[in-house]
Amino acid sequence: MRMEMVELERVIERPERIKERIRQRREREREQERETVECPECHSRVLERDYERAELVCRSCGLVIETNIIDQGPEWRAFDSDQRLRRARVGSPMTYTIHDKGLSTMIDWRNRDSYGRTISTKNRAQLYRLRKWQRRIRVSNATERNLAFALSELDRMASALGLHQNVRESAAMVYRKAVEKNLIRGRSIEGVAASALYAACRQCSVPRTLDEIAAVSRVSRKEIGRTYRFVARELGLKLQPTSPIDYIPRFCSGLDLGGDVQARGITILRSAAERELTSGRGPTGVAAAAIYIASIECNQRRTQREVAEVAGVTEVTIRNRYKELAEELDIEIIL
Repeated sequence: MRMEMVELERVIERPERIKERIRQRREREREQERETVECPECHSRVLERDYERAELVCRSCGLVIETNIIDQGPEWRAFDSDQRLRRARVGSPMTYTIHDKGLSTMIDWRNRDSYGRTISTKNRAQLYRLRKWQRRIRVSNATERNLAFALSELDRMASALGLHQNVRESAAMVYRKAVEKNLIRGRSIEGVAASALYAACRQCSVPRTLDEIAAVSRVSRKEIGRTYRFVARELGLKLQPTSPIDYIPRFCSGLDLGGDVQARGITILRSAAERELTSGRGPTGVAAAAIYIASIECNQRRTQREVAEVAGVTEVTIRNRYKELAEELDIEIIL
């Protein structure tokens, strides 16, 4: 009996010992990583992992700090996207643009098992019930329903505006913070989602005007602006005023203008900013006027109407702004 108790104690202690060893090994690895953050020779922190030679190299002095490092990537190679999808054994990365951050599972609508075989007819009813409950469980409370609807609305607007993934992630983070601080109460979900997208565009230096956001949303421009000011104040978002230079590449692309026009437009705006000619004026109008002047100087002339349609301003605004710029910067324009 005593022997059995001793054996039982050993069995119970064994998992604890294994956990302790794993913890100690992880601590040693973290300590080793901390030691190799900087080069011991020149104390530079610019290190590079060369996985072809399995070496950790200092890019400043060339010292090989560590050899035989472990490659954390997959053990297989892929030569195209289809092959990469077939060989990957993990799911998509975590994202804030999905209400559950993309960490939940989903039962596929195709009636096939993991081997690709067709599910038998008698088991399809059970699979249908499992699929139905899976959809219900993914959105279990009011907060998750709110997030699911708002994030799908964010994705729709971002797709309509052609925004990059980093802008979508930033917008989702702004909206999640607004939900955590209970800023949604008394306001429409569409309005807060549109204001979060507008704030993310400004954070990522991909400016979009309130008119452009309102055109793809289901709320008015006035409501988006009012909600944006409230959310920015409550969340403490420190956003700089939009610079007219940020609009130059997009407007030039829409007008099919070359790089020399873009460079000249940026030069004009920098000179105008030094003389404080852009203060108190709409950035889109000033940017459109700079592009109009640059297109004439570079012999890629565009009419005021064409520039106004792309920039979303009136021809009168462009006319007034380009006359101010030409007069203050001593630019001679031959019409």
